[in-house]
This record gives sequence, structure tokens and C-alpha cells, in this order.
Amino acid sequence: MAGGEREDSGSFFENVFAVVRLIPFGRVTSYGAIAAYLGSRGSARMVGWAMNASHTGVTDIPAHRVVNRNGLLTGKYHFGSPAIMQQLLENEGITVMNDQVTGFDEVFWDPGKEL
Repeated sequence: MAGGEREDSGSFFENVFAVVRLIPFGRVTSYGAIAAYLGSRGSARMVGWAMNASHTGVTDIPAHRVVNRNGLLTGKYHFGSPAIMQQLLENEGITVMNDQVTGFDEVFWDPGKEL
């Protein structure tokens, strides 16, 4: 996407999914960081909608690695049980307390810098 053009939600979602598949094991990123990387700063909510839609597809998208800008597990209710997102993150060595990633700055992966 270039020059502020808006893509349809299907294409945008596919672009989001492609970025999310690149998040390394044991790392997290934010909705806003993905939106900014895709040239759509301000579309963090749409990235959230894509993460919600990712649960209905057949492809493996590690949506549990996407949190809000403060490291909060705001999408946890879309995993079937509110505890699943935290369990998946903890299985990767990420510590979560009170629905928030601890040491967020240390595990944060910024696609704008990493890709």
C-alpha cells in the first residue's frame, strides 16, 4: 500500500496475516506497529479486526503474539477462552501478569525495524 491508498479489508487482512506470520517465537508486537509497517498508521483497530478474523481461517496465524501498545492482552476473548492467549505466550517463555506482558520492551518486535 502506498501513498495513503486504502486497500479493501480482504487485502489488508492478508497483509496483516503475512506480517503476523513473521513474528518470531517468544516475541510480541502491537496492532499499531503492524498498521504502521503496512503504511496505514492509525489503522490499529483494523489490525485487531484482522486478528479476530484470523481465528476463522484454516491457516496458522500466531495471533496470540499481537497485543496492544502497552502489552495488554486485549484480544484474549477471541481465543475461545480468555486464558488461552496467556497460555500460548507463556509456552513461548513470555511472562504475563494481570493480562499484561511483563518486560514488554524486551520482547517487543517492531516489523518497521526488523523487516
